[in-house]
Amino acid sequence: MPGTIPAVDPEKAQDSELKRRVTAFALTKAGTWFSSQVGARIDPWLLRATRGRVDHTLGQIPVVLVTVRGARSGLERTVPLLYFSDGEDVILIASSYGRAKFPAWYYNLKANPDVTLEARGRSSAYVAHEAEGQRLQRVRTAHERHQAHSRDAPHSRLVVAVVLAARCRRAGLLGERGDRQRAAR
Repeated sequence: MPGTIPAVDPEKAQDSELKRRVTAFALTKAGTWFSSQVGARIDPWLLRATRGRVDHTLGQIPVVLVTVRGARSGLERTVPLLYFSDGEDVILIASSYGRAKFPAWYYNLKANPDVTLEARGRSSAYVAHEAEGQRLQRVRTAHERHQAHSRDAPHSRLVVAVVLAARCRRAGLLGERGDRQRAAR
């Protein structure tokens, strides 16, 4: 079903006993392994089959399916990622479960910024670019505040925020950097 991706305000995260337990497990070594090795593989199927209502976190954490073309292979890849919103834009944090390297999807987005997002039964075309300046600071602050709610949360060495703007608003948001990307194509 076409439509914009549902907004997720990191400041107004719903807190429940189930969410606290899911988050606590996700932050353990076993939880990180489960999320990266099992959850990442079953979430695309679960989310599509349930129209976004069920994922490996039992629907307690906002997950978006990002479909992006591989930087080297050219094949489409679908990756489930945590997200939040900044106005009408979708924000992804390029973190690999707190590891010192960036995740593969980040490099794919840099090479191929046109993506499709799916969440809660809705899908829409977006274009990605990195947050810069004041927006990057605002996103980092929101990310740090969100991680502060999660005791012992792993912190990535560098917070890089990827902003996904709806494709129809692309020209007005990307500015000079986006113009260079479009001219290069």
